[in-house]
Amino acid sequence: MKAAAPIDYRDLARRRLPHFLFEYIDGGAYAEVTLRRNLEDLAAIALRQRVLRDVSNVDLSTELFGQKLALPLALAPIGLAGLNARRGEVQAARAAEAAGVPFCLSTVSACPLGEVAAGVTRPFWFQLYMIRDRAFMRDLLAQAVQAGCSALVFTVDMPLPGTRYRDYRSGLAGAPGFSGALRRFGQALLRPAWAWDVGVRGRPHALGNVAPVLGPNTGLEDFFAWMRGNFDPSVTWKDLEWVRAQWRGPLIVKGILDVEDARAAAAVGVDGIVVSNHGGRQLDGTPSTVRALPPIVDAVGGQLSVLVDGGVRSGLDVVRMLALGARGVLLGRAWAFALAGAGQAGVAHLLQLIAAEMRVAMALTGCTSIAAIDRDILAEGRPP
Repeated sequence: MKAAAPIDYRDLARRRLPHFLFEYIDGGAYAEVTLRRNLEDLAAIALRQRVLRDVSNVDLSTELFGQKLALPLALAPIGLAGLNARRGEVQAARAAEAAGVPFCLSTVSACPLGEVAAGVTRPFWFQLYMIRDRAFMRDLLAQAVQAGCSALVFTVDMPLPGTRYRDYRSGLAGAPGFSGALRRFGQALLRPAWAWDVGVRGRPHALGNVAPVLGPNTGLEDFFAWMRGNFDPSVTWKDLEWVRAQWRGPLIVKGILDVEDARAAAAVGVDGIVVSNHGGRQLDGTPSTVRALPPIVDAVGGQLSVLVDGGVRSGLDVVRMLALGARGVLLGRAWAFALAGAGQAGVAHLLQLIAAEMRVAMALTGCTSIAAIDRDILAEGRPP
């Protein structure tokens, strides 16, 4: 199998996106300590190289929530992703479908549920926040059912939006309406290819799933104001029971970083959790997900499927996370950069590259199946 040639999609995205959009993808909360920890701690995980094993047939497939996957990963929900390429969520969903992995659509996507469903032939996942207006949530869940979504990812680590200073400096958030819009317009003019393909041809820019409640106020300032006013900080585990009652399919809780919270999720009866610190975009200073993962797996791994995100940029990173006990991995910034850099083809290429890197890493650690990847392939048996 010929290896896919690597491409620096982050750099390509930086050169193609308006500054405010690149900073939105690339940045984290406050001083971005957690963002860096996710990358650095994962890169520090050493693998145990093994030789003279029969690795002529390496199988990358697995099963999650009753679905057979070509790779043990999914494309994580990313807000505003549809602005990174023309109708970007549809392009990413098509690339994921072709690669045999799930795509998860964010509540705050540019493309609404119906548009994404019309663009693919297989079910995808949907991500939901707890919103004050329960009638609106019920309507979104009904739309997800109608769209054929096969799993619900319920994000719990965002009772309030994190403070991301890069967004203030770039003009994405915080600036008065006309002033902020003018700054973003100027940045878009510096990226004429994006301005034409996405800014003009990619309309409407209405954040489809929440457009009905935003009404005519569709500017980014209106959107961020809506988030601050409508995300529900009073939510408790009792409210998760309400979500469970509304959704009959697999329910995955995203944003778990503490063992006690993982146990609480298992007690409520969810099907899976995602060990996640929101990519370092919420509470800065938390542990990396790679450090939080092993004790959570030890506590609840026998009761539900433990997934993980945070800092994953390569197939080697996927293998590291699986070795620490994850059943699957969610890709975030990696696919957002690839989408911004080369659209659907970029996401498809990224997934090909990750598969090729996984195959090599598995062969050189003596693993011929996803089930064979465990802590025995870690050089020290535990994260640093």
